[in-house]
Amino acid sequence: MRTHVEIERKYEAESDIGVPALDTIPGVAATTGPRQETLEATYYDTPDHRLVRAGMTLRRREGGEDAGWHLKVPSTDDERTEIRLPPNGELDQLADLTLGYTRGAPLHPVATITTDRTHWDLLGRKGKLLAEVSDDRVTSGAKQWREIEVELGEGDPELLDSAEQALRQAGFHRSKAPSKLSRVLGTKPETAPEPSRKATAGETVLAYVRTQVDRIKHYDLLVRQDADDAVHQMRVAVRRLRSALRTYKRLVDSGDVASELRWLGQRLSTARDLEVQYARHRRTVGQLPAEAVPGPVQARLTRHFAPEEEKARQVVLRTLRGRRYLRLLDQLDKLVEHPRLGKKAGRPARKELPKHLNRAYRRTAQRVDAGEVHPARKAGKRLRYALEAAVPVLGKRADKARKRVKAFTKAGGDHQDSVVALPTLRELGTQAHLSGENAFTFGVLYGTERANAAHLEPRAKETWRRVKWG
Repeated sequence: MRTHVEIERKYEAESDIGVPALDTIPGVAATTGPRQETLEATYYDTPDHRLVRAGMTLRRREGGEDAGWHLKVPSTDDERTEIRLPPNGELDQLADLTLGYTRGAPLHPVATITTDRTHWDLLGRKGKLLAEVSDDRVTSGAKQWREIEVELGEGDPELLDSAEQALRQAGFHRSKAPSKLSRVLGTKPETAPEPSRKATAGETVLAYVRTQVDRIKHYDLLVRQDADDAVHQMRVAVRRLRSALRTYKRLVDSGDVASELRWLGQRLSTARDLEVQYARHRRTVGQLPAEAVPGPVQARLTRHFAPEEEKARQVVLRTLRGRRYLRLLDQLDKLVEHPRLGKKAGRPARKELPKHLNRAYRRTAQRVDAGEVHPARKAGKRLRYALEAAVPVLGKRADKARKRVKAFTKAGGDHQDSVVALPTLRELGTQAHLSGENAFTFGVLYGTERANAAHLEPRAKETWRRVKWG
């Protein structure tokens, strides 16, 4: 399984408009082509088109240099991540990656699309491949149309703007269809609308909920790929969603969803915590002078953390394939599509949301005053994410408070990382000693983390004093 990042723009025009001279585009030294090929792709989806509604396409294509299975996942307007398998790959491999979207619904052919392609390479100096331009005549059943694709190679992103200017002058315009399949099926991706300044409290909270549900699904797929930082980002989305539902529970009734999100967060937490601690200790050891590392310290760190990380990853994968998790995703979809709103959800968000934020602020302040650093940090995160949800309607005031609360939770997180590191370092030092190794470095690390914890506790309290709300 290979991953390819695709940056491209698509255009449409009447069939008789010619492609402009491409070697006049600024930065293009020469072109090669045209080359012609015929591509035939069978697209797969669930009966209710869950993948295409999520902005994704799954196909098996014959013809061309990249024949085989392609799963396209959108990233930004111009960028997509394409996951590829060779022609002899199995659909089941991609079905597992998309389980968070399909929930186990069968994938079957939904369309066959034939493309007669003429394409050119745009070259820079020394033959550098800047981009590829394809003129596609597309057929699916009775539907026929023409598309121009400009896919960036090693060129700068500005090349796309220059190519667009040339194509527009020739009579082409940007395609409104997200994909060929979307055009054939007449199904467009579902997106969460940004609430206006005049939105109701319920609309504002639900817009934030929709965004976080989408993020959970997006990072679900990346976790299954074992992508860097994916578990962390998925856990953050879970926390954001749970925090918003708890803070605004009087506006949106989520039933037992918040408790199920807590369960999911716990299932993700071990893998993330191990990743953080392993990277932290490796970095610290790497910064020590050679005389402070008299034993096989990095090797012992690897022997300790690598198998633990693998066990934690297997727990995560079992969780994402389990019925309880898939049922939670169904609950989240239901929450978004058929929300149960409280009596005050119809009030203007600018008047209603501050009341809920005031309560979250007071809860955090009480824990800070009680000297409970870790509980105060958790309460602070709930406040931070609740403020984040309110920024579209409350504006700069909420965003400024959010940034200051983030600084507080960051300081509290650094403190907690040092506290959590202490028993592990004590265990590693003991193991090294019993194995006849020099345990000096682990003593150094233990002392460093203990000093950090003592230093960061008052720093966390100091950052909280800068938070102004209510």
